[in-house]
Amino acid sequence: MSEFERSMNMTASADRVFGRAEDLDRIESWLPDELHVRAAEPPAVTVHDDDTGRDATALFRADRAHRRLEWGTREDDRYAGWLQVDRTGERTSEVTIHLSFTDESIAPPEGVVDRALDDSLHRLSGIVTS
Repeated sequence: MSEFERSMNMTASADRVFGRAEDLDRIESWLPDELHVRAAEPPAVTVHDDDTGRDATALFRADRAHRRLEWGTREDDRYAGWLQVDRTGERTSEVTIHLSFTDESIAPPEGVVDRALDDSLHRLSGIVTS
């Protein structure tokens, strides 16, 4: 199993950050460029990966009360992740993204995942602070 996690402090309220992160109509603005998400019958989504050219059915759940998103592959447990937004002040928050790959054959190299997580967090931060 491969696991990756990154956190970042953001100068925006936890509710603002979570509201932006959970919006499926705008989620691609902070996800890696090669990933495209289409909502299906909730909580189902389809994720298209430009790098592989494949679509995967996945689950996506938003828990507003705890400001937590969870996602993963639908037919199996090859891949899962979560995003947690914690309030650190009235207008500040900490965002953590965690990814788990139980199928090592689909896990990208560590450096690739680390850069993608950092880029996603920076993009989300830019969106919520603008």
